Amino acid sequence: MNASAEASSPETADPLRQLMARVALRDRGAFERLYRATSSHLFSISLRVLRDEGRADEVLQEAYVSIWQKAASYQPDAATPMTWMINIVRNRAIDALRAGRNERDSTVALDDEAMDVPADASGDPHALLDESLTKARIDQCMHALPPAQRQALALAYYRGMVHTEIAEMLRSPLGTVKSWVRRGLDQLKSCLDGAAVRT
Repeated sequence: MNASAEASSPETADPLRQLMARVALRDRGAFERLYRATSSHLFSISLRVLRDEGRADEVLQEAYVSIWQKAASYQPDAATPMTWMINIVRNRAIDALRAGRNERDSTVALDDEAMDVPADASGDPHALLDESLTKARIDQCMHALPPAQRQALALAYYRGMVHTEIAEMLRSPLGTVKSWVRRGLDQLKSCLDGAAVRT
């Protein structure tokens, strides 16, 4: 009778529950198995909302960082692990969609290369976690900057443009652009130092 009850328990019926419990204990091996078991489906959720493979992949990576960080808060009685993770991915994708619209409304249009940093194609979940955690901290610091400063820094450091080129691109006075870059860099460095990210 005990064996029968154990065989039909939620934990044994859904292996994702076991993996989630191990991830909550910071088991990276379990996180890797969870990633491999769910990433394709979760990517399709992100892509359905954003309709852009690059942005959908970026949101997926951020979602897995959130899953890693929040695994201990998962409540098995409230939802299945897949439902819980789908909600995280969908909410992040919707936030990214809204943020993209707001950014386009508040800044001069730039091409997609402005902040295009190629992702690691290795697909190693351990590397994904480490790199995504660092990238998430950098992104948080960048998004904390005013839009003009953020855009000036993106053009300077991701595109390698000089102040005069940035001023022409943003249709702003050269002195203003220099001030944006200087103040933005100072604020970014302060934020990254506070987040223990090596600059």
